[in-house]
Amino acid sequence: MSLGRPVSGKRKLRDLLLQSDNRTCADCSAPDPKWASANIGVFICQKCCGVHRSLGTHISKVLSVALDEWSDDEVEAMVLVGGNASANKTYEAFLPDGVQKPGPDAPHEQRSKFIRSKYESQDFLKPGLRITSGKNATSLSTSFSLADSFRSTNASQKSAGEIEYIGMLKVKVVKGTNLAIRDMMTSDPYVVLTLGKQTVQTTVARSNLNPIWNEELMLSVPQDFGAVKLQVFDHDTFSADDIMGEAEIDIQPMLTSTMNTCSGDPSRFSNMPIGKWLKSPDNALIEDSIVNIVDGKVKQEVFLKLQNVESGELELELEWISLDQ
Repeated sequence: MSLGRPVSGKRKLRDLLLQSDNRTCADCSAPDPKWASANIGVFICQKCCGVHRSLGTHISKVLSVALDEWSDDEVEAMVLVGGNASANKTYEAFLPDGVQKPGPDAPHEQRSKFIRSKYESQDFLKPGLRITSGKNATSLSTSFSLADSFRSTNASQKSAGEIEYIGMLKVKVVKGTNLAIRDMMTSDPYVVLTLGKQTVQTTVARSNLNPIWNEELMLSVPQDFGAVKLQVFDHDTFSADDIMGEAEIDIQPMLTSTMNTCSGDPSRFSNMPIGKWLKSPDNALIEDSIVNIVDGKVKQEVFLKLQNVESGELELELEWISLDQ
């Protein structure tokens, strides 16, 4: 009798997300949540994700459902909780009169106040109940954990090695031009972005030296960030993928100009340039890259000449997303 293959963590997470109660955000009911709080055990939307990140990982450890790497423990913790409906039975057990959950279009202030009351202050729990952390907690009780979190007894105390995030970077990989040949007459290129321990990538463009991806990739930006590493590879079925060039993206000019000009909130400003990443022999820029406020968002077009390769250029569009957006 065959026992079959064990179910992978990604499969478990995907199956959990398909449950009806997990198809909307646990905090505001926005449809199609793409983020999760691994230690709380809920699926959340991008707007609520920003508030969760501001709580710190000792309260809510936020991961992208599709883009981040999940440990087996994190997946099992989500499965153990059972999803949004189960978690909300605890975290929203006693909503006082006059307290209303925010809707998908709620302003940030209302959203932030509700989420902080729900998870940080734990105002809506059953009287006498308090949520604490612990790897060995396996059920909900008077003192319990919904998952393996970074919470300490003192919420302001940071655990060793904890990563503080300051925002998110959306990278739209627009297209490649005159990319290098790595097969007989063409290549099967894809783009990989790396920031710290995070790695995201585009789909493979089959047999195309001038691919148009128009794909958006998300990276969480830590407080101690460095350059975003970009690599282009040729996909091979039966051998290791070949490198097709690389470059680094300096996001410091974008962040500095955002903080100096609009204090992290570009929505109050008209369309205008606010900064510049200058072309130099030390970077891969084809031309100066201007940082602009466009429709209340900080954006930046980047044109790169791939390094350590015979040919190839990439066009990108960057967008900065603060934790308050």
